[in-house]
Amino acid sequence: MTKNSRILVLGASGMIGSACVRWLKLHGYDKIESPSRSELDLFSMENVRHYFHSHSPEFIILAAGRVGGIIENSTRGFDLLRDNLIIQQNVILSAIQSGVEKCVYFGSSCMYPRQAEQPMKEDFLLTGKPEETSLPYAISKLSGVHMCLSYNKQFGKSLFLPVIPNSTYGPQDDFDPKTAHVLSSLLFRFHHARKTNASEVTLWGSGNPRREFIFSEDVASAVFYLLENAPATDMPLNIGSGKDYSIRELAEAIKDITGFRGSIKWDTSKPDGAPRKLLDSSRINALGWKPVTSLKNGIQKTYDWFLENELPIQKGSSS
Repeated sequence: MTKNSRILVLGASGMIGSACVRWLKLHGYDKIESPSRSELDLFSMENVRHYFHSHSPEFIILAAGRVGGIIENSTRGFDLLRDNLIIQQNVILSAIQSGVEKCVYFGSSCMYPRQAEQPMKEDFLLTGKPEETSLPYAISKLSGVHMCLSYNKQFGKSLFLPVIPNSTYGPQDDFDPKTAHVLSSLLFRFHHARKTNASEVTLWGSGNPRREFIFSEDVASAVFYLLENAPATDMPLNIGSGKDYSIRELAEAIKDITGFRGSIKWDTSKPDGAPRKLLDSSRINALGWKPVTSLKNGIQKTYDWFLENELPIQKGSSS
């Protein structure tokens, strides 16, 4: 990939896609296409195929899709599966047909088995059932990863580069508590509680599960590091920060950053989700990449963006 490469970022209005666009501009890439939904309907194979052939991208970042936390997975699982499968199929097939040099596909750490040994290595995929509370999303992402890997293997190519970032957060995240992942949902809820002078915030579960979080700008830097440096691979590559935190620790950190002075109540009648999700990122670290953003600094940057944009809550799709 060179500064003159034609790069197409799909999902550029979302968190990871927008971070990729910012990274490209910061590093002097100027042939960037980042079409809006009105410019490119990813649910239409005809539209996607026509766009790819008329714009001839050399590199594609597939950061578009429908995302969601426990509530979204439990109440709108069909929508998650349908939307992601359609988008993935349209983009992957069009990338093959239009002669793209490389396409990055984003998997998810929720694809790993609930009982997987920690930290989770890439070859643990499909050795057990994913966490039930994220099963629809996990299945859609597993399908995309294996479509990419199967093509590479069957045709002896390295067109697709599937990556697995852990729980990602940052500017332009989905902050709607009904659809958001845990960190952005907590930011919104504690911010709202402070603004309304609430005395208490009630959170699902025990607060004991542990999660690894990675800032969106670190994910973007990893993606482009891999495009410039990574050899062909027969499995996806984990992208993690290397450190996990309990949800209770995360909630306390966000409470401090947002300035909420009330108490936290844990509703243990609600599900916890997987007990721990920590990626083994030794393969990408061995290639020379490491993250640079601490959790505290990343949350502060995310909250600063949130305050500057004073939401319009974004919905759970970045396509």
